[in-house]
Amino acid sequence: MLANEGIVTDLGDRRYRIERGWARLPAGMGFGMVSHLAAAADGRVFVLQRKDPPVLVFGPDGSFAGGLLEGRIADGHGIHLDRRPDGSERLFVVDRDAHEIVCCDLAGGILFTLGRRHVPAFEAPFNSPTDLAVAPDGEIYVTDGYGNTRVHRFAADGRHLGSWGGLGSVPGRFMTPHAVTVDGRDRVLVADRENGRVQVFDRTGRLLDIWRGFQNPMDVTVDDRGLVLVSDQVPRIHALNLDGTIAGRGRAAINGAHGLAVGPDGAVYLAELAPETVTKLTPVG
Repeated sequence: MLANEGIVTDLGDRRYRIERGWARLPAGMGFGMVSHLAAAADGRVFVLQRKDPPVLVFGPDGSFAGGLLEGRIADGHGIHLDRRPDGSERLFVVDRDAHEIVCCDLAGGILFTLGRRHVPAFEAPFNSPTDLAVAPDGEIYVTDGYGNTRVHRFAADGRHLGSWGGLGSVPGRFMTPHAVTVDGRDRVLVADRENGRVQVFDRTGRLLDIWRGFQNPMDVTVDDRGLVLVSDQVPRIHALNLDGTIAGRGRAAINGAHGLAVGPDGAVYLAELAPETVTKLTPVG
């Protein structure tokens, strides 16, 4: 392959062109640790980094469009964009070291928070949470990864409905619940990183299945086809059918994608570590 032909990878029945360094910062401005990212319906991408401003906004062409939540996030670990049935969108930022979830609009205006800021709580929300997902009916699921090793379930109005998990390697427990998503079958999928697996639950926390074959899975999300995408530290991206069988695998990240997001056009965005960058996988062919 000639250098100017680009680099491609396959994930299932789709081929992608890999564009590393897609998100472009102004001269003299560098990324902090790029932790996670989220894609809006209008093509903007919101990148979470571990320095101020914690949320960087990029246009559909990768150009820098500004920053959000300056001075508000101590250690951003996860970011999730929730698109409601009325078409409105909001961002959830998981502030790991402040033990808090911050929900804001796309301009950075804070709507509400979950947890008590800088007050860790053992076996109750939160003690170093990692990620968040919102179900279609508005219920919120948080992986409380480093301290509590649990998943917490909240009603759309923020009421705590229950928790499950705990430290361990037996089915239903976690070593580090690092990421969470809700799939097309209304199941809660949890990337259990150091146990090397994705655990599948119903929304009350009943264990349904365990998917294996990952080396420290870091993120899990669902793409526009309904396939489940899992990034790990090999590094590679796995594309799985909803029964857990492999639809495809590819090496798209340099050293591992700490976070994944899927745009409205099916493009996949990777939050990459060391070197810190944002990679875009554009469907081709």
